[in-house]
Amino acid sequence: MRRVSLVLAVLVCAAAPAAAAAPVKYFGHAIVPAPLPGKRGLQALARYSGTLIELDRTRGGLAIPALAHAGARLIAPQLRLWRLSSRRAQALVPFLIRAHLVRSVTPDYPLRPDRVLNQFTDPLVPYEWWIPAIGADQVDPPGPGIPITVIDTGLDTSHEEFSSRPNTSTLNGQDISALGEEFHGTAVASVAAAPTNGVGVVGVYPQAALQAWDASPNSAGQLTVGDEVRGLVAAIGRGRSVINLSLGASQYIPIEEEAVLAAFGSGSLVVVAAGNEREKGNPLDYPASYNHVLTVGSTGPTDAVSSFSNRSPYMDLAAPGESIPAAIPRSIFPDGYSQVDGTSFATPLVAGASAAVWTSRPTLKNTQLFDLMRWTARDVGPAGWDPDTGFGVLNIPSATNSKAPAVDPQEPNEDVFLVKPKGLFHSGHAPLTAAGHGSTALSARLDSSEDPEDVYRVWVPKKSKVTFSLKPNANVNVAVWGPKTKSVFEKGKALKRDLIVAGVKPGKALERVSVRNAGPGAYVYFDAFLGKNVGEAAYALAIKTARL
Repeated sequence: MRRVSLVLAVLVCAAAPAAAAAPVKYFGHAIVPAPLPGKRGLQALARYSGTLIELDRTRGGLAIPALAHAGARLIAPQLRLWRLSSRRAQALVPFLIRAHLVRSVTPDYPLRPDRVLNQFTDPLVPYEWWIPAIGADQVDPPGPGIPITVIDTGLDTSHEEFSSRPNTSTLNGQDISALGEEFHGTAVASVAAAPTNGVGVVGVYPQAALQAWDASPNSAGQLTVGDEVRGLVAAIGRGRSVINLSLGASQYIPIEEEAVLAAFGSGSLVVVAAGNEREKGNPLDYPASYNHVLTVGSTGPTDAVSSFSNRSPYMDLAAPGESIPAAIPRSIFPDGYSQVDGTSFATPLVAGASAAVWTSRPTLKNTQLFDLMRWTARDVGPAGWDPDTGFGVLNIPSATNSKAPAVDPQEPNEDVFLVKPKGLFHSGHAPLTAAGHGSTALSARLDSSEDPEDVYRVWVPKKSKVTFSLKPNANVNVAVWGPKTKSVFEKGKALKRDLIVAGVKPGKALERVSVRNAGPGAYVYFDAFLGKNVGEAAYALAIKTARL
């Protein structure tokens, strides 16, 4: 097989950096798995009942017989993710690693619901103070449309709010028999979608199509990341929806991030609780800190941030999360209702409102809805964005009636793994240029906390020159990477091998770089990313191909 040879030429001003110079990255991270565990890491698996094993995209099929023989279960086919008891994983995983059959190995970490429960037995609807706070009384919610998918503890389908509720689906078995957190999923679902039925509470989107996934299907009632991922994959299989994740953990878990990005890339909107650890110093919480999730904080009746609600550089907007009346399984609390606090309950207000807005405006893409919900929030606290409430408090009338942002194309596309075929998505993203179609143009945007990088595949024909021209409204840097690139965050020898050219002009200057190809046609990766201290930017990109 002939090797591809890309001969680059830098066609920018004389002050441009040398082609081998590494572009400076200020935001984002590579979408690659954590290092495979060594001896100590394998020993640490014993602290958890289960282990998640993600197979290599190319060779991983060879591991399936051994996994099946060991009793492993395929829990997320799209992600090639298996779950195995940690005791058996400690024996099998070293063999799989030596055979280069696995992409990642991680404990099946427990997750925590972000909530506080308080007794509340008075008549409830008059106490739903959140209704005017978010303008829910100014807009008539639509009939059923874009579903809300609640991934949480089990839903009590015998509760009067759900026993005869139309358009309610359970995506797996719902178990509320365990003590502890098993009230949580029912409470979250009621805040989002309790019907107008003359009893109890009314949710923010009463007629919503509601889908429930129990991510705690074990005797202890414990939410786990593996069952969360299974829920995300199940939601993907049902088509686009607004996915509510009122849960989190302090661990960054690559396979969880991949599942969230797969859901967003499949057209859904993912809404996540920011966490309730303000008094513990606001540690980063996941999945709230991943790209492309609407991260939701909590406010009280005066619009002040709640004493428990995390500050976060990834905060998008806030919603009422204090003294929220909610349905509770009667097996746990005989009165059937309680008052709850937490970002867990601010989140379904945003998720339910988002599904209602999307149902009213069904032609919106999820990238448009994502920015619409946060950019139309009612600003509170310091002017502009802040880490306590993001862009402000949920504002349903404004989200319903404001002009929608433009589509942000090909998201998620922060790294090569997300855009190339057989990466996260089987087909990857379509290349911007192809044989016979060498010119194109698009507009897109970047955001430091949600979308810090845009990577595109581009076809460079034989004996051709491809020129990239990017005009930003704030400092955006560019780079072009070769066909062997695994990540645009490469360093050392890999960076020297793969980086073709970089453009790092300051400010709003036009970036123009070109590559020449003397060999057979090949794909390269064009990379646009924010400059230093830039929070957000929009840009116009034009690509032209010419014969040499």
